[in-house]
Amino acid sequence: MPKHSQSPTLSVAIIGSGRLGSALAMALGESGYTVRALVARRASEAQKAAGMVLRNTEPVQALGARDLAKLAPTDLTLISTPDDAIEEMSQKLAALEHSRADLKPGKTRGRIALHTSGALSSVVLAPLAEVGFHTGSLHPLVSVSDPRSGAKDLRGAFYCVEGDKLATRVARRIVEDLGGKSFSIAPASKALYHAAALTAAGHLTALIDLAMEMLVSCGLSRQAAQEVLMPLVKSAVNNLKDSPPEKALTGTFARGDVATVERHLEALLVKGPAEALAVYKLLGLRSLQLAGKKGIDAKVLKRIRTLLK
Repeated sequence: MPKHSQSPTLSVAIIGSGRLGSALAMALGESGYTVRALVARRASEAQKAAGMVLRNTEPVQALGARDLAKLAPTDLTLISTPDDAIEEMSQKLAALEHSRADLKPGKTRGRIALHTSGALSSVVLAPLAEVGFHTGSLHPLVSVSDPRSGAKDLRGAFYCVEGDKLATRVARRIVEDLGGKSFSIAPASKALYHAAALTAAGHLTALIDLAMEMLVSCGLSRQAAQEVLMPLVKSAVNNLKDSPPEKALTGTFARGDVATVERHLEALLVKGPAEALAVYKLLGLRSLQLAGKKGIDAKVLKRIRTLLK
């Protein structure tokens, strides 16, 4: 059963109803939050996302970007647009607050605005902070390719949070209500943090795609290549669950198989995709560092390093 907060329910507007925004709407709705509004580029996209929100206490306002002026005030505004659009959206929402006929000094006090970017800090929400919002960021460290499965993955995930005191407190409460765990990164380190996340997930996907292309060159179909690689990838991830990388490392570099590295390099040079040789060499050098921690003979490591360079 979803965990419901013991605190008063917060009303939520989610700006950006793509995969992550829709997944958050579903997960928050199931956790007792009132998802009051969803905004997407087109109203039809927002309506589709609204249809996924269950256990909501009221109908969801589904708006296209052109209808932003109709957005009703909420306790919490989550901005889940692409990174490059967050600052502009912050400016538009701040202008909207200025335009409200009933806006009085302190009207937005206590209201929260969080964005979901991993690479940007809460500084990008400065226009909203200037009109009284408490601002921060809430980045789920999960890969969301589909809203429905993403909503499940958001439960129990790790989240990076930062911002002012109240915004951070609310962000941590959201994480707790989703059964997750939160941690914080200094604002100046957000870009490096996000690059690390991309390397572990997005680049991994690209790496698997490259391995699939190599297997296609061996005669397998793309579907078969993906199918045969998945158990191998899962076993590597499972190894990392229980061991540090130097102990989880397996295969040619972990064993120090010089002759096998030579065969790999020759095959990649003759038959491999154009970028595969460069990727193999670069990651091979990193694997050698891990192999060195495993106690592989230094002379063997030097021979392999020479081959890679």
